[in-house]
Amino acid sequence: MSELAIFGGSKAVTKDPGDIFTWPIITKEDEDAIIKVLHDRSMSGTDLTMEFEEKYAQWQGSKYAVGYTNGTMAVLAAMFAVGVGNGDEVICPSVTYWASILSAYSLGATPVFADIEPHSLCIDPNDIERCISERTKAIIVIHYLGHPANMDGIMKVAKKHNIKVIEDTSHAQGGFYKGEKLGTFGDVNATSLMSGKSFATGEAGMLTTNDLVIYEKALASAHYERFDDRVTTPEINRYKGLPLLGMKGRVNQFSSAIGLVQIKYYDERIKEIRKAMNYFWDLLEGVPGLQAHRVDEKEGSNMAGWYAAAGLYKPEELGGLSVTRFCQAVNAEGVGCSPGVNNPLHTHSIFQTADLYNQGKPTRIANASRDVRKLDLELPQCKIANSRSYGIPWFKHYRPEIIQEYAEAYKKVALNYKELLKDDPGNSDDMGMGRWYFYSAPADSKES
Repeated sequence: MSELAIFGGSKAVTKDPGDIFTWPIITKEDEDAIIKVLHDRSMSGTDLTMEFEEKYAQWQGSKYAVGYTNGTMAVLAAMFAVGVGNGDEVICPSVTYWASILSAYSLGATPVFADIEPHSLCIDPNDIERCISERTKAIIVIHYLGHPANMDGIMKVAKKHNIKVIEDTSHAQGGFYKGEKLGTFGDVNATSLMSGKSFATGEAGMLTTNDLVIYEKALASAHYERFDDRVTTPEINRYKGLPLLGMKGRVNQFSSAIGLVQIKYYDERIKEIRKAMNYFWDLLEGVPGLQAHRVDEKEGSNMAGWYAAAGLYKPEELGGLSVTRFCQAVNAEGVGCSPGVNNPLHTHSIFQTADLYNQGKPTRIANASRDVRKLDLELPQCKIANSRSYGIPWFKHYRPEIIQEYAEAYKKVALNYKELLKDDPGNSDDMGMGRWYFYSAPADSKES
């Protein structure tokens, strides 16, 4: 009988994982903080939110912070604050979550997609200049799945062309790149703090910056009740008392209350996550077909809280075995393993043909000076990302005996790949390859 569980062998994973995947960690301190907000009837207030903003800014290493309803609102406010407007172009990697760029439409701006690096899955600095035009206003950098983007290369291009840089640390709060904290390289940083992220507060977003004008424009964008004489920027202070994006975007104080508790323990908790995840990859070192999606921490970089962890797949080392068949076999071993990452955004109809605002042409090019969709033809790494990646367990605690079983499942399948070749159906979207968003999943699978 084959060793592989998919052919009748014993499963690699047999132990009860317990709470090794449970996140966020909630204690009585969090519960008491929520109850106090209830008893104070301050759910729609701002006192706790402003306290959380102050502490978050200090922790982030930035002068200013603004809290929002969610990360999407924070990204929209960041674009507005750096001056993105009608007809402007915003460059973004195609492999990311839609919230990183889709709100550009609300400003009349045009998303332009750049390729990614195969090892980091982050935007490729060498592809950015191909995307630049006289209308380029900003580059959005996502530290994808916790992996720091190449900020040296990105900032070099941005400075050369005088383009604003928006960092999106929704996957990497608290991470570092060469000794400096992610979110402090660009002009402004936006992040999601929803319950699935490594920094989880329920449902919230945060914007940080060292630029006073960006801060004030971000505050005025959706915090009308705080847009008063404290805001000094001349171009906007005549509109005080009104949200400049036409919507209320403040975070509710339940999330702020949780955030004030979580921030006290966050660095300690993600340090244990990194220990667990690095141990998993150390166990798989040298296994053919499997490459770690991680950084060398000796260089002063790290993977933050290792959000939505993934591995890099090398089919050429496994006889061309498709990642979908590989994942089927890993799943049979007792591990929730999905092929692929986020589907490339440029392949979605909302970025190709959708006319969302009845302008008579696709929204993406309705206000553009060129048809940027032609640039989508040159995204080779984005197009193969789903066939070259797969999900791995996102461990929240360092428990070697549990982690060893999960690592063994991947190793076992990779070392017995020849048995899987004969009935390999190949990669197919019908087999769940890639997704538009990361979703909540069972505790023994890849969470989002």
